[in-house]
Amino acid sequence: MAATTGGTGKDRQGKKPHKNKPTSKKYSHYKVDGEKANRNGFCPRCGPGIFLAKHKDRVYCGKCHYTEFTQKK
Repeated sequence: MAATTGGTGKDRQGKKPHKNKPTSKKYSHYKVDGEKANRNGFCPRCGPGIFLAKHKDRVYCGKCHYTEFTQKK
């Protein structure tokens, strides 16, 4: 009996073409002032370092569940 190792690699067609991924938008949330990077929207309960998520009608803290609703126009 001959043992098979699962293939010799001759069946492959070569490398797949590289797909470029879209760039991340996380850096668009920060503003650089000189040497310091700032981001608006810290949680008032948790303090600096915990950011508020900006939604269409509110801002929300994922850690302590603090929510501020924006005014409707």
